Amino acid sequence: MSRRTSRSRPQRGSAPGHSPSCPCGSAETYEGCCGRFHRGEAPAPTAGTLMRSRYSAFVKRDAEYLLRTWHPRTRPAQVDFDPGMRWTGLEILATTDGTAFHTTGTVTFRASFKGGSLHERSRFERVDGAWLYVDGEFLDD
Repeated sequence: MSRRTSRSRPQRGSAPGHSPSCPCGSAETYEGCCGRFHRGEAPAPTAGTLMRSRYSAFVKRDAEYLLRTWHPRTRPAQVDFDPGMRWTGLEILATTDGTAFHTTGTVTFRASFKGGSLHERSRFERVDGAWLYVDGEFLDD
C-alpha cells in the first residue's frame, strides 16, 4: 500500500469528529479487533480479516506485523513508512475465496489517505494454516 493517487474521495462512514475504534472500520475496539492479531494472540482467520489487520498495521506503523504476515517469497527486507502519510479509511470492495476452505484468496479494496486513495486487488495464500499477503495489483479508479 505505497502507491498514491491524487484524486480525493469524500469520507464515508462516521459522523464528523468520530472515527471507528479500530482503524479497519469495524465497530469493535482496536484491542478486540486488529490489536489481537498485531499482538500475535491469534492468526487472522480469513484473507479479508488479514487485509483489514494489515491496513490497521499501516495506520499504526506496525512494521513487525506487516513483515510477519508477508509471504516469504515476496517479503521486503523492511517496511518504510512515509512520515507524512495519514490513512483515513478502508473500504473492502470484493473478496474471492480466502476462507478456511481455501488456500488462496483475493481482496479488492480502496484505502483512503489524506489527499487521495489507493485501489488494489491483493493476493493472499494460506501457509501452515496462516494467511499471508503475497502481492497486489494496483487498479485504476
